[in-house]
Amino acid sequence: MSTTRRAAVVAIVVCALAFTVAVPLRTYLSQRSEVRDQEAQLAQLQHEVAQLRDRKAQLSDPAQIEAEARRRLRYVKPGETPWMVQLPEGQPGSPAAAQPGQQPAPQAPWYENLWAQVSGG
Repeated sequence: MSTTRRAAVVAIVVCALAFTVAVPLRTYLSQRSEVRDQEAQLAQLQHEVAQLRDRKAQLSDPAQIEAEARRRLRYVKPGETPWMVQLPEGQPGSPAAAQPGQQPAPQAPWYENLWAQVSGG
């Protein structure tokens, strides 16, 4: 056999091996990335389960349940007087009106403020 034929046979064998290995290699690489994603999701879910178990342990304490009921549901014990402070909207002490870095709203009507700006006075 001449060297050209040997080179052609070797090239055909190499190509056949490459095609034979390419599909399983691609499948292996894609499955490996899927496994990595699934492991990350598993770690996240295990962390969430641990948080939920901690929360369950907290809620098994009667004092914690009482504190949650008082805070979220505004429950009071018999004999206690509940107080709820509501500030009127637009007053200087209300949270909506007292924003840092903003000037208080002008007391004059808008047209007087506009005239004062235009006339320079």
